[in-house]
Amino acid sequence: MIHTGFKSPKIAVAVIPARYSSTRLPGKALLPVAGKPLIVWVAERAASASSISRVIVATDDARISDAVTQAGFEAMMTRADHQSGTDRVAEVASRLDAEIMVNVQGDEPLIAAATIDRAVSALIDEPAAQMSTTSEEIMDPADFTNPSVVKVSVDSDGNAVSFTRNPNPFPNQAVAKHGSLESSPGESGLLFSFRKHTGLYVYRRDFLLEFAKWPQSESEKAQSLEQLRALDRGVRIKVVEAESPSIGVDTAEDLERVRAIMSEHACGSGRAGVLNAGE
Repeated sequence: MIHTGFKSPKIAVAVIPARYSSTRLPGKALLPVAGKPLIVWVAERAASASSISRVIVATDDARISDAVTQAGFEAMMTRADHQSGTDRVAEVASRLDAEIMVNVQGDEPLIAAATIDRAVSALIDEPAAQMSTTSEEIMDPADFTNPSVVKVSVDSDGNAVSFTRNPNPFPNQAVAKHGSLESSPGESGLLFSFRKHTGLYVYRRDFLLEFAKWPQSESEKAQSLEQLRALDRGVRIKVVEAESPSIGVDTAEDLERVRAIMSEHACGSGRAGVLNAGE
């Protein structure tokens, strides 16, 4: 089921994990985008979601905390030794009394508020599910074999079946018929049986606290995908379609793309803060 709006009260807490260190783009949380630090844009997007009652930036860096609080948002200092953003979110969740926790990636300044609401609503509507996440259609055949693009497949009920960096099964029929992946259309699911996984997660708080304690599974270690830890234990993960594509800022090129979009929107409407809002 795809939800176009969120009718329930604001019951979810959005936690945005943010660290200063970044291998490919150091200090990216504080890099300026249209006059604001990138992390502030993310907080604004999360706060605009109808399902979100509170937004917290979880960080171990005072510079990020200062930038967030100066912009009027809440920051919470966390340990510096966390291995993942999920672990950082879990530390914050352990201090809160909230049923639903949303892990919003700190490098997604264009995430749609409606995407967050869809993921929250999907978890609420499915009592047997412990977490939900989002996906987008794969538009570029090159993404299919790109290990940096995580692929997800779902069953007829919208539950995750697999997450992978290198898709298995490979679309041999499509390649045999059309000669290459690049020339293969997505007919009959031959090529695009997978969807592009995006990094938004919604958890039931009690499950998140347990999940953070579990040891890594073998498939998680092999693919560096922590959601496989849950899937390998039989956890039901609902997957919903994102309201609109977003851009994760991992490289300088990504940053410039986002800056260009923000600048273009500001020139066109004078309201740079309203992008992909799902309003």
